[in-house]
Amino acid sequence: MQYQIPKGLFDILPYSKEEWTISSKWHYLEKIIKKLSIDYNYEEIRTPIFEKTELFTRGVGESSDIVHKELYTFLDKAKREMSLRPEGTASIMRAFIENSLLQERKTHKFFYIGPMFRYDRPQAGRYRQHHQFGVEVIGEKCVEIDFEIIDLLLNLFKRLELKNLKLLINSVGDLESRENYKNALLKYLKPYFNNLSEDSKMRFESNPLRILDSKDLNDIKIVENAPSILEFLSEGSKTHFDNLLALLKKAKIEFEVNPKLVRGLDYYDDVVFEVVSNDLGAQSSLGGGGRYGTLLKNLGGPNLSGVGFACGMERILQLMVKQNVFFPKKNYPFVYIIPMGEKAKEYSIFLTRELRNHFIPTEIDLHVSKLQKALAYASKIEAANVLIIGDEELEKQKFSFKNLETRNQEELSLENIKIEIQKKYLKYKERHA
Repeated sequence: MQYQIPKGLFDILPYSKEEWTISSKWHYLEKIIKKLSIDYNYEEIRTPIFEKTELFTRGVGESSDIVHKELYTFLDKAKREMSLRPEGTASIMRAFIENSLLQERKTHKFFYIGPMFRYDRPQAGRYRQHHQFGVEVIGEKCVEIDFEIIDLLLNLFKRLELKNLKLLINSVGDLESRENYKNALLKYLKPYFNNLSEDSKMRFESNPLRILDSKDLNDIKIVENAPSILEFLSEGSKTHFDNLLALLKKAKIEFEVNPKLVRGLDYYDDVVFEVVSNDLGAQSSLGGGGRYGTLLKNLGGPNLSGVGFACGMERILQLMVKQNVFFPKKNYPFVYIIPMGEKAKEYSIFLTRELRNHFIPTEIDLHVSKLQKALAYASKIEAANVLIIGDEELEKQKFSFKNLETRNQEELSLENIKIEIQKKYLKYKERHA
């Protein structure tokens, strides 16, 4: 084939062998996400898919893997350096500052859905273009908002009927906590420096906490006995974390404190969390996030704290398919019109138009050769009913209406045909609501 999709990308199709790439399944997930966000009073925000590169280097952090290895960067015609967005938070902070949203609300609660781009080695669950659902809350630093964010993420998975998930949680502390811990961690790691992976050697000075998150088996073994950051939390960070854990316990939300959870972005402080599934293999994370106290200020905005999360929609859909959870029936045509003859065809074209104008999903076969073939095709596309209109039937003003599920057949009169089909459609919607 002359043209093929670039490596690390995929198509979302109306029908596909890969179930998680079927567009109707994406529609269902997006519908659940939007309803959930509205229930929690989050409003949608949409930002461009590319921004000035500096926004991401400053916002996400130059020592992060995203900026260091994974940015898709290009020069535009004016020789300005631009990058496809690798994540959503930095762009939302930029939009918040640039559009002076500070005065609009006491607390700012946003959600977003959209594609992100990272130049990474493609593998199952990791793509160079992927889609994220995320939320951000700006303007509140309290454990109740942290609790709300975590509850929202878990409620999404509950509504999608996903099972066997684990909530991991940690605190990376405030600036003072991290500085004290960083010194202790470097002291612990120094004798093992030569045995660290190349990535961890690079992080040793710039961001040693990220070594705790290494997936290299030797690194994992080295940090097994490293000191815990929880022993270095300032009084304020410890109180914040303890109060959040108490809220989670009171709500009977199960969690596991993981002192080595640091997340992959430089702007996090205090609470970080992640939801994982063993059913996803190596890429076990479904979504995660945390609190950021200085990001907005570092980008030139007001000194406000924020908290948020992002989750990968591809991984969610893959897990839904793997766990065989409920997907609603696809919106197939309610009625498939089969005209037999030229006069019948002309009449059927305008009847199709009228039914569609009355919000009834309708399809027409414009090239009928044999009735049996047309009926077979109607079954293949999973139409609920067929309406057979022949020239003779048109003269008699009586048409054959057949339910493809029950195989029941009846005659409808031309005079009342639109009303009758409308009534049947309303009953059909009630049954399939």
